[in-house]
Amino acid sequence: MRLLLKFNLIFLVVFVAGVLGAGKVSHDLLQSNAKQEVLNHARLTMEKAIAVRAYTNDQIRPLLETQMKYTFLPQTVPAYSATEVLATLSKTFPDYTYKEATLNPTNPRDRAVDWEADIVNRFRTQADQKEFIGERESGTGRALYIARPLRITNAACLACHSTVEAAPRTVIDKYGPANGFGWQMNEVIGAQVVSVPMTVPLARAEQTFRVFMTSLVAIFVAIGIVLNLMLYLLVIRPVSALAKVANRVSLGEADVPEFATGGRDEIGTLAKSFARMRNSLDQAIKMIDT
Repeated sequence: MRLLLKFNLIFLVVFVAGVLGAGKVSHDLLQSNAKQEVLNHARLTMEKAIAVRAYTNDQIRPLLETQMKYTFLPQTVPAYSATEVLATLSKTFPDYTYKEATLNPTNPRDRAVDWEADIVNRFRTQADQKEFIGERESGTGRALYIARPLRITNAACLACHSTVEAAPRTVIDKYGPANGFGWQMNEVIGAQVVSVPMTVPLARAEQTFRVFMTSLVAIFVAIGIVLNLMLYLLVIRPVSALAKVANRVSLGEADVPEFATGGRDEIGTLAKSFARMRNSLDQAIKMIDT
């Protein structure tokens, strides 16, 4: 087997092992990073909702208190404002959805479905948990979600949600007396939930992975080509030429020209050693002849 073929077989084994190892590590890392990036965007969406809630409660609601005595305006409710603003935002960024899932909501659209109710009950039983991250099966495939508890910490909320008798008449006229009552101070009544399809982080990770692996393979191929050229020019070609000279000398050809090399590397040292050996052999033959 020729030296160049042996070298390329070894290089191919190293290449395959390197690509497989790098592919495994990079794929897992990219998947994890992409998931974390999506979670960071989900947290940003959550913070936007919290900011809208605070703005509505602190600045919008006081301006409309007089009008609220005659007509209930849902725009003064922090949960309503946050849901509306992020619903508008989702028209531009449809991958992210926001919901204030509530076990006993005033507005029916906020009622928690089964998996959301499980999250709310988790927060109710684990009072110290501030955030929960999970995955679930949805109608469009696997989905990633982040949830935070909705807890009654402002006594003003109980003015509309404690009992039917204590609630403003305008609220009952708007939503009826069946839902949204019986809330208590410091009770977890729901959860803020931001959901995003898993296809989003997976697609980002796969795209980056393909670019990385293509670049890695291209680099390996380029290195292989350069190493083959170096091996051929610096080792194989001079060794082959030296071998031809040695073969002609071994057959008794006296007019074989000297192998010319000016290098000081191992090939040059080998050529000089061969030249000395040839001179010694010539002198020995001359001595025998005389």
